[in-house]
Amino acid sequence: QVQLVESGGGLVQAGGSLRLACASSGRTLRRYAMGWFRQAPGKEREFVGAITRDGYRYYADSVKGRFTISSDNTKDTVYLQMNSLKPEDTAVYYCGATLRIDSVRASQAFGSWGQGTQVTVSS
Repeated sequence: QVQLVESGGGLVQAGGSLRLACASSGRTLRRYAMGWFRQAPGKEREFVGAITRDGYRYYADSVKGRFTISSDNTKDTVYLQMNSLKPEDTAVYYCGATLRIDSVRASQAFGSWGQGTQVTVSS
């Protein structure tokens, strides 16, 4: 079982930036694709972005050009840099790990999740 811990959420004004981190255990990044998802109240969990173990990155259209995923294998940590934040980005952000690199946009493909971190963007 992969252990994941997110951090870095908070309250920010529209147009601001935040960087989320997802720390993992057991050399996870060398074996798994890592994904970021978010869930707003009353809505389903939605794909934000993902990075494979080979470094390929995928983004949802709603965040493309504003959000960037990176990873540090020495720290076994994945980051989500979020710029130009909008109120509609407000949600709990989760990171997940999956071996199914062909399904990184689907939350059902992820078997391990962190506890989530709240991001609130005020207008």
